[in-house]
Amino acid sequence: MSNTFGNILRLTTFGESHGIAIGGVLDGMPAGVAIDMDEVQRVVDRRRPGQSAMTTSRSEDDRVEILSGVFDGVTLGTPIGFVIRNKDHHSADYSEIKECYRPSHADYTYDAKYGIRDYRGGGRSSARETAARVVGGAIAMQALKQLGITVTAYTSQIGTVLLGASKKVDLSNIDSNTVRCPDADTAALMEAEVMAARAAGDSLGGCVSCVVNGVPAGLGEPVFGKLHAQLGAAMLGINAAKGFEYGDGFAFAGARGSEVMDRFTSCDGTVTTLDNHSGGIQGGISNGAPITFRVAFKPVATLMRDIETIDRNGNPVTLHPHGRHDPCVVPRAVPIVEAMAALVMLDNVLMARTSRL
Repeated sequence: MSNTFGNILRLTTFGESHGIAIGGVLDGMPAGVAIDMDEVQRVVDRRRPGQSAMTTSRSEDDRVEILSGVFDGVTLGTPIGFVIRNKDHHSADYSEIKECYRPSHADYTYDAKYGIRDYRGGGRSSARETAARVVGGAIAMQALKQLGITVTAYTSQIGTVLLGASKKVDLSNIDSNTVRCPDADTAALMEAEVMAARAAGDSLGGCVSCVVNGVPAGLGEPVFGKLHAQLGAAMLGINAAKGFEYGDGFAFAGARGSEVMDRFTSCDGTVTTLDNHSGGIQGGISNGAPITFRVAFKPVATLMRDIETIDRNGNPVTLHPHGRHDPCVVPRAVPIVEAMAALVMLDNVLMARTSRL
């Protein structure tokens, strides 16, 4: 199983949903970076369960314990080890699925690959693992901030409710509502949609949009390590992610070249573009414009209603789902998208310093 992400900056995560703890090792972080652990905890708290009626009622405080690599609030340049202990897991809720395969889950595929699986809460395939990614990303964000690079994600769609691209929004309002949509009117419609699905024992998907500001030109690789390909791999590695597009994305397919051309100009001696259809990346390399992308997430696979499936022997069974589940993962995916984007961007900053003397 591949548990390590990155090139120079590498995050390795470990742990299962109902194990003693989850955690990780962040290697390759330069020495001398000041780390505010209160800020790291704040970022992790945005992902944790039990925040509102929009999320699972599992109550984890998700306290981050740094084991190594940071001394007197500053990185040492050595591996940063950390853990988050699991406290509020109800393994008995999953006893019914021990011998069964839940539709659209990883139960069957894990059995097919390993011949064994931890059925408690999904084990390693659980989105619980993403908390470790958020810790690594929160640390990377603090290094990026010193370089003037910021990563901001927000909910742009839940179900059929879409935040219109033409709407001017204030990104400082992202955390002013439970769905993390920066527009109050759209957020209210999204909240109503989620609660209606929850009441019906159903679930919803949606999209998270992200913008990375302050990126210098020249980050990314020209062939196999294209910056958008790295971001795509990072995003599609998030649980429930089903699609990724950067810039105008799939809208390019229905446009003419004259409509989506990013023309260059010079502003105070700096090369810039008049438009940003490319989402800040051309030829796999950042061009200095804001990097913009969107990630699509599927509806949660666990429905709180009877589900027909089969057991390991191929016999038909009816599952009666128990446990605590999000009716929509999108609001909690926002900090995960930011974290993975931060890891990619800092990794590319470090790689760029090897490109030429």
